[in-house]
Amino acid sequence: MINVRLEAYKIIYKVISKSIFSDKLLQQMSKKIKSAGEESQLLYLLVKGVIKMYKNLDYIASFHTDKNKWQNTNLKFKILIYIGLYQLIYTDNIPEHAAVNETVDTAKKLFGSKVANFVNAVLRSYLRSPEFAYPEDLISRLSIKYSFPEDIIQKWLEYWGEDDTTKLCKYYNQAPKLHFRSNHLATDPDKLKKYFERRNIQIHKHEFSENMFVTDQATAVLNDVAFSEGYFSIQDTSAALVVELLEPKMHESILDLFAAPGGKATYISELMVDTGELIAVDKFPNKIKKLKQAMERLKLTNITAIAEDAFNYGPVAPAFDKVLLDVPCSGWGVFQKKAELRWQQNQNIKKLLKLQENALKTGASFVKENGFLIYSTCTLNQEENERQIEKFLARNKMFKLIPAKNILKSGVTDNGYLKTLPFKHNMDGAFAAKMQKID
Repeated sequence: MINVRLEAYKIIYKVISKSIFSDKLLQQMSKKIKSAGEESQLLYLLVKGVIKMYKNLDYIASFHTDKNKWQNTNLKFKILIYIGLYQLIYTDNIPEHAAVNETVDTAKKLFGSKVANFVNAVLRSYLRSPEFAYPEDLISRLSIKYSFPEDIIQKWLEYWGEDDTTKLCKYYNQAPKLHFRSNHLATDPDKLKKYFERRNIQIHKHEFSENMFVTDQATAVLNDVAFSEGYFSIQDTSAALVVELLEPKMHESILDLFAAPGGKATYISELMVDTGELIAVDKFPNKIKKLKQAMERLKLTNITAIAEDAFNYGPVAPAFDKVLLDVPCSGWGVFQKKAELRWQQNQNIKKLLKLQENALKTGASFVKENGFLIYSTCTLNQEENERQIEKFLARNKMFKLIPAKNILKSGVTDNGYLKTLPFKHNMDGAFAAKMQKID
């Protein structure tokens, strides 16, 4: 039996102090988690919840100790208090005495009685006086209340105003639903829906894609044998829409230059009916390995997976009907599933923008005459999205924008682009532009 709060503490500390992704750490201890049974749900809840809300939790904790001393308190001790407060504030099924006592016991095992007494004092102080006020300043208030960096909140307010920024923050702080894609080479969406209904698993078609489903019963779907037999794949609807904008067709030659872990590549292959040629390139061999495993599970044979830096792949020649550039980005669109990304904003945006610019230049060189280039991101940052395409088209007159509304449902298109807003479309945030190389 694992000590859930102790394991949660270890993961949260590594994520916050070393910028490691929680999914990677959870995956490393998957066997231990499986043995925990129902307790595993609490582990996931604490890890994901504390990482999401830690700025808010830190602010609340500061009211229950000396504020000046709190700023200099060891992060290891703070995380234990975050774990305790998260249980008290955000969970309904954990009794207050259990939340406090179990957290204090964990503190004692890790650091001894003195730290345990400190954790106990802060948590019990909160229980006695849970009232507090957020700052009046709008940026500070939203930043602390919903637990996001101020610079991101400021940008969102510029883009959408207070109401929609608040909706976006609330959406990101909810537990994510599972999106998955029907493999039409093995079944069809209606058959898949009936299959799960017979197993008392409720799934719902997503309104913006015929092949996509959403469910609250993630564990049941993931553990079903239909996954291992290749009847469906896990993919967010926003990512599927990028592929649908690409419009893969039978017998085409397609290049996916930033392919791993392969969700888009396998969907492209399915829409090509496993014909033609799909070259999938990514520089991380372990991610290419995952793509190959997905190909085997889905019984796809038209993909050639190559572990190579996209900028070194060659020879460069205008040989492909379509090129997909799903480029590295700031990830503002996936904050619900990858909560730690909101705290890893020490990324060099200038460096990212230059990489994206170079990716467009590289990808364009592979597109044959009358062929198509797709540029996509999972961010909401206009500098990485619209501005990049505007600059590219201004420098490359042989390319023209193909309006996304001609291909996709109107609700997810804006000004010629695919653009999804999580709280509006019930999926991750994504952007994509389709361009054609003309005479």
